Amino acid sequence: MDWDNLRFFLELSRAGKLAVAARRLEVDHSTVSRRIQALENSLGQQLFLRGASGFSLTEAGRNLLPRAEAMESACIDIDRVREGPGEGLSGVVRIGVPEGYGVNVLASQLALFNRQHPNLCFDLLAAPRMLQLSRREADIVITLERPVRGPYLVTRLTDYQLCLYASPQYLSGRPPIRSAEDLRELAFVSYVDDLLYSKELQYLDELGKPAHIPLRSTSILAQQQAVAAGVGLGILPAFSADSDPRLVRVLGDQVVFTRTFWMLMPAELKDIARMKATWDYLRESAQAQQTRLLG
Repeated sequence: MDWDNLRFFLELSRAGKLAVAARRLEVDHSTVSRRIQALENSLGQQLFLRGASGFSLTEAGRNLLPRAEAMESACIDIDRVREGPGEGLSGVVRIGVPEGYGVNVLASQLALFNRQHPNLCFDLLAAPRMLQLSRREADIVITLERPVRGPYLVTRLTDYQLCLYASPQYLSGRPPIRSAEDLRELAFVSYVDDLLYSKELQYLDELGKPAHIPLRSTSILAQQQAVAAGVGLGILPAFSADSDPRLVRVLGDQVVFTRTFWMLMPAELKDIARMKATWDYLRESAQAQQTRLLG
């Protein structure tokens, strides 16, 4: 058996699609297919069923999965020994993070950290969805919801605030807004309800459903652009919107939402030098940004 084929098996079991697994492994999809076929031939068993939605494990594949994961953990242990405390940090750290925080805060912080450790490489997955540690989509994940179970290291990274914003263009010529009651007939920009990836994003349920939502988006950055263009009002993170000169706050401190970012990492990675250093740096950086994060 070529033991390296198990890497391809693990990645396809987590991704469920050849193209996604190939992208993560930095090979073409035919290489993934060939490796899986070689593994199945060496074992004499079919490991995957291919359906309309992608690849799913057979019973043989499910039996193999925990053993392959044990081998992966052994490789991680070897990596941990290789990265001694006295050596410079090197390697790749993949970080999954909500889009707004990743683009507006984390990208610049990682650039500074990279200057201290030029041999480190960061994959910053700033996406409007929840990344799954269980599928190994990232090494460290910043999320809006704390997991209730799993072999993870978990910390409360930081609270942050969201407020109500509009463009002066949209507010011009409209009656003054003095209370939440005055918002009912105004237009709002918001999320696509059935594509929300966290219940923590249901701000309008707390504020009251507006009469008109002319634009919805899964992207908080797209929402901010739409609000700045005068489409309507929007609830936006203060760490992003306060510095946008095209926006003004509406109802000041009357409409404020506080949410929490949690940071997660598989427990088996916590002693790897580059993971621990990145974890500690992200915590310290979030604390240094409290004034901005809390508006």
